[in-house]
Amino acid sequence: MIKTLHDKGLRSEHAYMAGFASIGLSVLSWMGSMKVETHGVDRADRWGLFVGEWAPTFFAIGLALKLEENRD
Repeated sequence: MIKTLHDKGLRSEHAYMAGFASIGLSVLSWMGSMKVETHGVDRADRWGLFVGEWAPTFFAIGLALKLEENRD
């Protein structure tokens, strides 16, 4: 899978940027949920955690892509 992503032009920097963007999006989704929804902190926390769980996946993909780049 990683080789296919690398062959299609995805680089480790792209995955790292997506990881950092997901951290920012996590904060924004938490703040937005706090302001828009009337369900309180519990719902906002769930939204923030849901989006925040993406970051480690993007960083792991970035690391795998970096290893693939170093093989070339």
